[in-house]
Amino acid sequence: MTFPIGGISMPSFPSIGAIGGAGAVDAAAAATQAPAVSAAENGFADVLTGAIENVQGAQANADSLAVQAATGDLKDVHDYMIAAQEASLTTEMFVTLKNKAVEAFTEIMRMPI
Repeated sequence: MTFPIGGISMPSFPSIGAIGGAGAVDAAAAATQAPAVSAAENGFADVLTGAIENVQGAQANADSLAVQAATGDLKDVHDYMIAAQEASLTTEMFVTLKNKAVEAFTEIMRMPI
């Protein structure tokens, strides 16, 4: 006797939001999002300050999840790994942009008047 194999329908899978521990991932994503203001509305210093605060927020989230992992309070280690990687990438991106800005400033200073 043979049994037909039915296809897998998408509603049978749980949604991403229903997976336990996804709240920490959402918080990490919110901490690393760029501010919704343009440079024309605020000064360059305000935009730079907002970017630094986003980097600090991502690092603080990763640090708090690391403490929870060390104490055994963290339910899903994947949350910490995702937050740590986001903090690392955010920091790396910010440092790269800072280096390019310094390089551009140096080039401008080398221009003859």
